[in-house]
Amino acid sequence: MSEIFNSAGISSTVGYIVLAVTLIPSIFLGASLIDKLGRRMILMVSAMGNCLGCFLTGLAYLLQDHNWWKGISHILALVGVLVYMGSYSFGMVSIPWIIVSEIFPINVKGSAGTLCNLVNWFASFFVSYTFNFLFEWSSAGTFFIYSSICGLGVLFIAKLVPETKGRTLEEIQSSLTGILQ
Repeated sequence: MSEIFNSAGISSTVGYIVLAVTLIPSIFLGASLIDKLGRRMILMVSAMGNCLGCFLTGLAYLLQDHNWWKGISHILALVGVLVYMGSYSFGMVSIPWIIVSEIFPINVKGSAGTLCNLVNWFASFFVSYTFNFLFEWSSAGTFFIYSSICGLGVLFIAKLVPETKGRTLEEIQSSLTGILQ
């Protein structure tokens, strides 16, 4: 994260302070709205925010690479990171784990949860491992790729993730059966 702040011309200390001030209200807002709006809606909004945050950060680096709008590109990079992290903590941090716990029958819940956790950690490792290589290749391109992946996540949520709020396991399973056929 400090590499992003530094390359955007923002002090790491200031960046982290602003980030912390953004994350705390975002976490509480997501937690307070989860039962009002539903898991799927919060997950969708969070994924859209992630997509927007990555796009804005990529745009900031693109502007810096071409020396366009020098004064605004630093602010745009900070806004992009804050939008991403704020929307990530709004829903993506917790909602997938809630859905995983509600979507699987009891006889496979342990194995399915373990598999989901394994996939999550593998994806996190892959992103962490490849980030520096991608960033060296193209700082703007890195975030545009991430934005595209987040956009695919929005489509995945819209088409395949069921709403689990207030529904029984049987209702959830029946909606999943309808999706897969």
